[in-house]
Amino acid sequence: MPGHICEAAIRALQNDITKYTPNAGAEELRQVISEKLARENKIDADPRYEILVTTGAMGALALGLTSIVRQNDEVIIPEPCFVNYGPQVMLAGGKPIFVPLQEEEDFRLTPEILENAITTRTRAILLNSPSNPTGAVERLEDLRGIADIALDHDLWVISDESYERITFDGTKHYSIAALPDMFERTLSTFSLSKTYAMTGMRVGYAASDKGLAGLITKLQEHTVACVNSVAQQAAIAALTGPQTCVDEMVMQYKERRDVLVDGLNKAGLVCRKPPGTFYVFPNIEGTKYNSRLFSDKLIKEAKVVTVPGSVFGKSGEGHIRLSYATQMTNIQMAVEHINEFCSKAT
Repeated sequence: MPGHICEAAIRALQNDITKYTPNAGAEELRQVISEKLARENKIDADPRYEILVTTGAMGALALGLTSIVRQNDEVIIPEPCFVNYGPQVMLAGGKPIFVPLQEEEDFRLTPEILENAITTRTRAILLNSPSNPTGAVERLEDLRGIADIALDHDLWVISDESYERITFDGTKHYSIAALPDMFERTLSTFSLSKTYAMTGMRVGYAASDKGLAGLITKLQEHTVACVNSVAQQAAIAALTGPQTCVDEMVMQYKERRDVLVDGLNKAGLVCRKPPGTFYVFPNIEGTKYNSRLFSDKLIKEAKVVTVPGSVFGKSGEGHIRLSYATQMTNIQMAVEHINEFCSKAT
């Protein structure tokens, strides 16, 4: 975590900023978030009624789904997907509808794929761009098509944008809530965990129209009351302080990504260069193992930790996920071990 953010947390403790905040979050932080959303996401949200600070993006997603989803409603989830989405929909009483995305199309959710998945019970679409686990980033033209479908079918869009700042090679992240008529039917969720390495602080935030934001705030009152006041002060420092730390981090991620992708391809796996996040999702179908067995053997025989693609849904089978949020020396060592392992596994 960058030094100026740590210092802000220490100052908060020293100045006894350790009391409850409003359920929706400290007023100063919500104002800062409003300015950030307008500047970077082109989202115009009133800090008084349309923004709330949550316990990570996970808190916003859980409370948002609980507020939006009715019993047996369907929520469309593009797959491969983050492992928590399906269970969160079910906890809210809904039914997750997993829609497989194609590797050949860079794991993008296109309007055509979405349209074919809608039924009379569809209530919402859950987007994650940039995506965990694939690193895919939705294109603006696709988001426009998705927005048109949401408007035509009167659907909610839940947009998880936790990796918004981690994109490469000129790829741009776009917020669907910034498109015409979409703010009123979108819950946009964000996290400081990835952008500022504040994972343990558990600070996220959400923006939506005041009706939905008000419901989520009431739920937060009855669950966690408010986000840690010290962590909120750290969040203010993160969003208002120097952003060079983020730029440097993204540059380092790009260098690590390139080394890892190049090494995996040389090892005989098929690995696309993801435009976002800090994950790669190589195809291992050329080996004699399924994803779980491949990951098990890789950790036992090569001492490299990966996640089997099947964890991220049926369409994740035939892949594994690797994170490059680690030191370059670790990545170089992992590539050597994977190369040696794959020479025996193909």
